[in-house]
Amino acid sequence: MLAEIDIGGVFVAPITVYAVCAIPMTLLIRFLLQRSGLAQWFWHLSLFDIALYAGMLSLLVRYA
Repeated sequence: MLAEIDIGGVFVAPITVYAVCAIPMTLLIRFLLQRSGLAQWFWHLSLFDIALYAGMLSLLVRYA
């Protein structure tokens, strides 16, 4: 069950914490794709980055 998270006496919505946690995951996957050379196969890399971030965020919300 999703509940507010207490950070220093301030209640924060869980989606905010999930959104912040999804950023390093997205950056790591993007780095690995660029190092392996698979990033060149994407037509529009910026759109892929947004889709990757949305996917990581949805997986965190679903399974965390």
